[in-house]
Amino acid sequence: MTRFETPRVAVVGAGEIGRGWAALAIAAGWPVTIYDADADTLAPAADAIADRVVALLRARRADPGVAEAALNQMVVGRSLLQAVSDADWIIEAVPDDLQVKLKVLQLAEQVARLAAILTSSASGFGPTHLGSRLERPERFLVAHPLDPVEYMPLVELVPSPRTDPEVVEDIRFWLSMLGRAPIVLRKEVPGNIAARLTAALWRECIQLVVDGVLDVEDVDRAVTVGPALGWAATGPHLQQHLAAHRYGLELYLSNLFSANEPIWGSLAEWKHLNPEDQKRLIKLIDRAYSQHSPELREARDARLIRLLEAIRE
Repeated sequence: MTRFETPRVAVVGAGEIGRGWAALAIAAGWPVTIYDADADTLAPAADAIADRVVALLRARRADPGVAEAALNQMVVGRSLLQAVSDADWIIEAVPDDLQVKLKVLQLAEQVARLAAILTSSASGFGPTHLGSRLERPERFLVAHPLDPVEYMPLVELVPSPRTDPEVVEDIRFWLSMLGRAPIVLRKEVPGNIAARLTAALWRECIQLVVDGVLDVEDVDRAVTVGPALGWAATGPHLQQHLAAHRYGLELYLSNLFSANEPIWGSLAEWKHLNPEDQKRLIKLIDRAYSQHSPELREARDARLIRLLEAIRE
């Protein structure tokens, strides 16, 4: 068992996801090494991670003394060997290219400690496939975060049939120390959970725009102050349970199933958005938001912080 409160973390991949992981661990006071084989990606990573840690401090989501000490001790690895050789938890966060991930995971395992746990941040590949070249697949699983990593609590843990259950519990423990909300999938499914839910809702949102029912901004507004707001407080099933309190769950849901059948029958079912509609949607989203991207990103992060504080309370 490797379950202790301050693991040494190596983040392999210095893009958006890797920087988020690093900032989150540093904010908790953990020793972090960041590495990327792409020098152009690695060069600005330290400053970008520092900016994220500062943002967490401003949001009062980290202890200043603890975070600043860990930030000062952050190591930018000169090689994969230097980055992972002493790590307890190695986080692979390279782009979602299968061959790149397979190679990085295999090389990282070769220079890691035998007791190290290796996780992939993959969103589109399962642990059985990703771990197929590993000598110690029992020390490996997928730990997929949402973006921005340092704010979004959900982390999807996907063990393979060969993953040691103790390894899953170690990662769950460490994630809880980071203030995350890990969920463990009992089986591998394409897209895990969050991406499947997002894909289903987004498809209908796209169809509403393509059909001219609402423009891009109004569809987004309908989601954020409608279902997303209610589900943030309860989730879909608890919401129905609470709504049924006076009628009885069986009667309420039976009626609701019947009421939803005409809606389910009219929902979009396509598996491929045709090129014309793709181009049209891209133009509409670009026209709606591109001129104000920096301000919108800052506002998004501020809203997430306030929502997380409300949920925590």
